[in-house]
Amino acid sequence: MLYDHESTSHNDLTTRDMWRVFRIMAEFVEGFEALASIGPAVTIFGSARRPRNDPYYKKARLLAAMLARKKFAVITGGGPGIMEAANSGAHDAGGVSVGLNISLPQEQRGNPYQTIALNYHYFFVRKTMFIKYSHAVVCFPGGYGTMDEFFETLTLIQTFKIDPRPVILIGKDYWHGLIDWLKKTMHNKFNNISSEDLKLFRLTDDPAEACDIIVQAEEGRCWQSPTPMFSGVNPARRMSPEGTRMGVAPRVSGEKIAQPDLPLDLNHSKPKKPRRRAAKSPKAPK
Repeated sequence: MLYDHESTSHNDLTTRDMWRVFRIMAEFVEGFEALASIGPAVTIFGSARRPRNDPYYKKARLLAAMLARKKFAVITGGGPGIMEAANSGAHDAGGVSVGLNISLPQEQRGNPYQTIALNYHYFFVRKTMFIKYSHAVVCFPGGYGTMDEFFETLTLIQTFKIDPRPVILIGKDYWHGLIDWLKKTMHNKFNNISSEDLKLFRLTDDPAEACDIIVQAEEGRCWQSPTPMFSGVNPARRMSPEGTRMGVAPRVSGEKIAQPDLPLDLNHSKPKKPRRRAAKSPKAPK
């Protein structure tokens, strides 16, 4: 089948890519059908490595139970650690507990607390499902995956591709260093983000506070409400039929800006001049 062998011929690569399109479509369709009716949901991210006696595991389980009692579905990556904690809390509180599992070369163990369990091959399809059906995002301490999901969510909100929604970080001790770097280095020193971008998330240690923020946002009383507050202001920010912002197509300018006078090949910027050897004086005859 599709992944049974590798080939470098053009025709085989084209065929493989066409089959890949169908596989991607199938994963999207399955996710849309399974999650379209779950109602307001909160996606919870965090490390798969947190043991069950870890304080953050307990906080994730408590927060998910609180959210389930407020009629929010809880969505996680379906694995162990923080994901298991959140699925467990929602499940035991009688709520909808969604697990979006991923197929990895190193097998991931799905937790048994999922009332809806989906399996994905593509990370980008899975991440679409995390965000598309959530009204808020909560990030517990985690690794590369959690960082990827945190910053992708911020990017989508910052660029108006999705409606504003609460993005909450749990764990001041864990996140303090990153936030300090965002403020001092990314913003103050290099000016790569604006001061408003630093207001796109909140930090707390209290699951009850996080739950209150999400409930208030759902009622339109939070700093980041999930309602489309700015859709009518600018046509480019209106929702498209498939649920993303219309946007403005980029135009390529014909104006070329003068570039600094730098060599394009930085490894060979200037030819080295050959060194001249001093002429040897002729030896005196013996």
